[in-house]
Amino acid sequence: MTQHDSQPLPAHRPGASRQAPEAPHDPGPSRTTRLWMPALLYSLGFLTVYLLAICTPSGQRAENALFGLGEQGGEEAWLYPLSGAEYGSTPLPPLELSAKPTLMVGLAVIVVLTLVRRCWRQGCAALAVVILTTGSQDVLKSTILPRPDLVGAPENLLDQGFPSGHTAIPAALTLAAVLVVSPRIRPYVATAGVLWLACIAAYSATAGGHRPSEVLGATLLACACYGLATWLLPPAAVPGATWSPRALPVITLTSAMAVALVSGARNDTLTRSLVSAATAFICAVLVWYAAVGRPAHTARRTRPALD
Repeated sequence: MTQHDSQPLPAHRPGASRQAPEAPHDPGPSRTTRLWMPALLYSLGFLTVYLLAICTPSGQRAENALFGLGEQGGEEAWLYPLSGAEYGSTPLPPLELSAKPTLMVGLAVIVVLTLVRRCWRQGCAALAVVILTTGSQDVLKSTILPRPDLVGAPENLLDQGFPSGHTAIPAALTLAAVLVVSPRIRPYVATAGVLWLACIAAYSATAGGHRPSEVLGATLLACACYGLATWLLPPAAVPGATWSPRALPVITLTSAMAVALVSGARNDTLTRSLVSAATAFICAVLVWYAAVGRPAHTARRTRPALD
């Protein structure tokens, strides 16, 4: 063996086999610098829906045309007996007079969960999401984002406001709940909220109470408030990776599609039913992605400890 063939053996250092350093994983931009992006994107989506659907003649004509398909009222909707508009019927929360009680009960549940789990920062953020969403939609609807009449629409089509208050309640309460519940049940809470949202959004659009843009705008507003709240939270308080069964997203969104189809169905027009169901399904996807979708990418690598 020549002098060039011999290779020096590495010196043995105690504990080297135990430590086995790995190449540091480069996470790219820090979590806090990335979290402002969803809030910005949802806000831009909200503004885009308003400008295209409400501030352009073509957008107004397209949505007003839906009201010409079938009867003006919601009597032909399959869920009309649960709307609370029918004499003696019990409204499905938060429809009709059940809107404010539903909101109050939801806020009370968030307060109780915050006290039980002692997640003070997340609880304050959850309350802010609900109050900011439901409060700002009232202000936006009445003063800041009016509906100009660009096409000479009938008077009865000028009453609806952007965004929809009935849709804002389940969207905001769902996103607030995922901030204060345990990571173990967070995906399942999001699933229940998404199905609730799909039902209310589809019925609100098909019964004539709101246009599709108003339903979609309310959901985007709730997602923007949730994105803002998680951005302002300290990194340690932001909901992290959430483990969930791989089939859960497919089951949730498939069920949301079925709920939207049933809730948006009418006896007198298929087109209006399908448009309402499609809008509600988009709302369900937006809230699911905001609540569970982003953390799920990292949850495949690490299953968080049960708390």
